[in-house]
Amino acid sequence: RAAVLADVAALKQRAVWHAHPEMPVTTSDPTACARNYFDRASAPEQESLEEAEYRAAVLADAAALKERAVWHAHPEMPVTTSDPTACARNYFTRYSA
Repeated sequence: RAAVLADVAALKQRAVWHAHPEMPVTTSDPTACARNYFDRASAPEQESLEEAEYRAAVLADAAALKERAVWHAHPEMPVTTSDPTACARNYFTRYSA
């Protein structure tokens, strides 16, 4: 009976360890040491030249798609152009048919 109660107590202790990982770990061995890989500052991630070019292309495509979505969602916005020779005729507001 004592062995069963000891096993139950050990299982309860391990269940508490797993249920509460935030609790500090205590040890009686003064030579025990470990490195915490979760709190240390990691090296910054580096991307290759191909990944950087791909990222730039994807972001440029996304910006162009956003611009065209705004054009279609807001047709009332004025059209701007940098070409001084560009001209157009508005057939919807002219008086003669």
